Amino acid sequence: MILLSIQGITCPSCVAHVKAALDAIEGVNKVEVSYENASAAITTNGGCSVTALIGAIEALGYTAKESAEAATENTSYTESNRPQQVVIIGSGSGAFACAIKAAEGGAKVTLIEGADVIGGCCVNVGCVPSKILIRAAQLAQQQRVNPFAGLENHAPQLSRVLLAQQQTARVEELRAAKYQNILETNPALSLLKGWAQFKNANTLIIQKNDGSEQEVHADKILIATGSTPTVPQIEGLAGTPYWTSTEALFAKELPEHLIVIGSSVVALEIAQAYRRLGSEVTVLARHTLLYREDPLLGEKLTGCFEKEGIRVLDNTQATRVTHDGNQFTLETNTGDLRCDRLLVSTGRHANTSKLNLEAVGVTTNKKGEIVVNERMETSVPDIYAAGDCSNMPQFVYVAAAAGSRAGINMTGGDAKLDLSTMPAVIFTDPQVATVGLSEEQARAQDIETDSRVLGMENVPRALANFETDGFIKLVIEKTTGKLIGAQILAHEAGEIIQTAALAIHNRMTVMELADQLFPYLTMVEGLKLCAQTFSKDVKALSCCAG
Repeated sequence: MILLSIQGITCPSCVAHVKAALDAIEGVNKVEVSYENASAAITTNGGCSVTALIGAIEALGYTAKESAEAATENTSYTESNRPQQVVIIGSGSGAFACAIKAAEGGAKVTLIEGADVIGGCCVNVGCVPSKILIRAAQLAQQQRVNPFAGLENHAPQLSRVLLAQQQTARVEELRAAKYQNILETNPALSLLKGWAQFKNANTLIIQKNDGSEQEVHADKILIATGSTPTVPQIEGLAGTPYWTSTEALFAKELPEHLIVIGSSVVALEIAQAYRRLGSEVTVLARHTLLYREDPLLGEKLTGCFEKEGIRVLDNTQATRVTHDGNQFTLETNTGDLRCDRLLVSTGRHANTSKLNLEAVGVTTNKKGEIVVNERMETSVPDIYAAGDCSNMPQFVYVAAAAGSRAGINMTGGDAKLDLSTMPAVIFTDPQVATVGLSEEQARAQDIETDSRVLGMENVPRALANFETDGFIKLVIEKTTGKLIGAQILAHEAGEIIQTAALAIHNRMTVMELADQLFPYLTMVEGLKLCAQTFSKDVKALSCCAG
């Protein structure tokens, strides 16, 4: 008897397809296919090879391998105790977080992915490659300009080709370790390649690359299809070789002059990285930098950018773009601009338009984002959503947290996601980090506030580092003194913000925060010093003043 484990069996009709294909092979006497165990037991007359059996299964679009552990038969399962079938559309961080939790809850999980590689945005074209680029650019800048007497500055010797190769290698390494390895070693998980759309609330139609279709049935479905860069409607832009963030992250040449259309997270991180790698950079902001945040953040970051030679054009929009084969020309409301590379980074939109959500009544907002509640449930029972395709903040750690909670809830749990103390970091240098409410957001909720701003020149570690750009701002509820928000622009602000998040989560007052012990010399000590400014002048305190 030959025992095979099969990946891709997602419904009873799959069993019939596999059985028919195996029965048709010469030399096969008996075939038993188990839907619940995703396995097949084949009795032959000895004239049939394992290779032929696996080939017949894989010709149907499934994958198979010989397994000594596959069950030969299964008579113990009934409709009431069979494993729950969870299907996940997507294979990014939210998808895998859900898959792992659902499997822990006893479900059989099928992930559906149409792209060439699994892993979604973060590991492939987002967080991982961008942070590599940003770190390399930071080291290049430190060679070019450093604040210490006796350390000679020099122009960095830089190969964009080698850097791009290193980025790609680390991306492939992490994708293999954090996604492919999990898929291969967790027997409850399987992958089906193709593009999914809804037929009804429990059935998906999968369009495969070879043009064939397959129906997949599920007890519970998670939509985790992520997002795609949004390209604004600018005359002539579509016919030019502009970059999105993906092309910018992996380009193997440095432009002489890069123009960036956009003024938020991704645009600013890449803009500064390219300036530090050696390009001239101009940023076109429709309003001002980070205009949705506390105004002081954008104002001070603009100053830091201009100090590095980045040209920031506020209230500037391109109305027409042309490309002559070498140069871009942008017609704007403030005059014409020219560059050899153009990055368009004006946000991302949810990948939901091709899912046929209307067929099942899943509610989306005006942006096309799937509306979910705190349990990741959509408007349709047994259909969940997580990550950038939903109406949640577009951060990978939010996607993963949402996915894990969806997986718990799909298998009988009751997990909720509270985003009231969600920290956010922009990896410019200095970094931008926020948590909780800004003053404007608090006022919109009729909360009376008080606040203080501490310049980083008052933080001993920043002085010791000769890096005093930026500030720490704390916002409190005036009537109670409770900390409700923090906005930070500082070197390593991302390492500071979690302390503020924990303080807000635990409903600490600003005086309680001021009374905590903070190690000296650390950047996070700036939180204590800023908290102290609500009741005293920190300039009059000695070092380490408690």
